[in-house]
Amino acid sequence: MTPIPATLVLARHGETGWHAENRYAGISDVELTPRGHEQARLLAEWAAGAGLSAVWSSTLSRAVITARAAAEAAGVRPRTDERLRELDFGRGEGLTAREMRERFPEARAAFEADPAAHPLPGGEDPAAAAERFTAALRDLAAASPGGRVLVVAHTTAIRIALCRLIGVPLGEYRRLFPRLDNCALTELRLDGPRTAILQYNSPIGAVR
Repeated sequence: MTPIPATLVLARHGETGWHAENRYAGISDVELTPRGHEQARLLAEWAAGAGLSAVWSSTLSRAVITARAAAEAAGVRPRTDERLRELDFGRGEGLTAREMRERFPEARAAFEADPAAHPLPGGEDPAAAAERFTAALRDLAAASPGGRVLVVAHTTAIRIALCRLIGVPLGEYRRLFPRLDNCALTELRLDGPRTAILQYNSPIGAVR
């Protein structure tokens, strides 16, 4: 009998202290703001009635803390996978786009033209990041056939993974998926090599 495919619900972690200025966090471990904790609380409210079979997150604290509340509400044990981490943005870590244009203008221009072919200086190869992230998603789906799994991760990692899963060039992620809000829901169904996007960037509720 063919197993029923799992449904994966991807959520970006709650807001961090670098969010307001749109600084590139990457692998930097930045704390959640009070608003970020409130977003995590709203995600937990959703999780309580979502029928989740598992909750996973990256190992970065902003994702771990966001996922922990959801796992507790869903009555499951929160688990982490290093492969779900955000991309390393190299020399771009902690900088805004404007600051990058000032410090390394040519590299930033190349990144904006094609972020997959020209990652930020010293940053992680997006193709390698997409491979590790999608491999993690496939493993999580295989471990929960017919289940519904919450995965708390990061904006760029999620967007390049979506490109890889639906078969479009990775360099299109900024155009095809221009934004991914904190704790918004993106739902996928992985059925072998096929991927269905059931919803993208759906809000869980208003945060004052």
